[in-house]
Amino acid sequence: QVQLVESGGGLVQAGGSLRLSCAASGRIFSINVMGWYRQAPGKQRELVATITNIGYTNYADSVKGRFTISRDNAKNTAYLQMGSLKAEDTAVYYCHALKGGNSYWGQGTQVTVSS
Repeated sequence: QVQLVESGGGLVQAGGSLRLSCAASGRIFSINVMGWYRQAPGKQRELVATITNIGYTNYADSVKGRFTISRDNAKNTAYLQMGSLKAEDTAVYYCHALKGGNSYWGQGTQVTVSS
C-alpha cells in the first residue's frame, strides 16, 4: 500500500514559479514510476510528467522546458518544479505512483495561475 500526499499548490501570477511536493509512505525506491497529472475544470485528467525509479523522465509537450520532475528516494518525496507558468496550467495537480502493477493517487493540490 502506498499513500501519497501533495503540497505546494497555490495562486501565482503568470510567468511565476511553484514547486509541488509529493510525500509517499514507505520506500519510494521500490515504486516503479511516479508522476504528476492534472485536471482542469471540464477537462479530462492529463499526464504532466513521470519519473522512473532510476531517473528516466517523460514530459507532456505542453510543459517541456518549463517543468522539471524529480524524486528524492531518501526523503520518500517526488517534486514538480514549475516555471514560466501560464493561465492554461491552472488545474488540480495529482501525484501518482505505480508499484507492482498497482496504481495509487494523491488527493490533489490546486494550482491557479492568474493572467
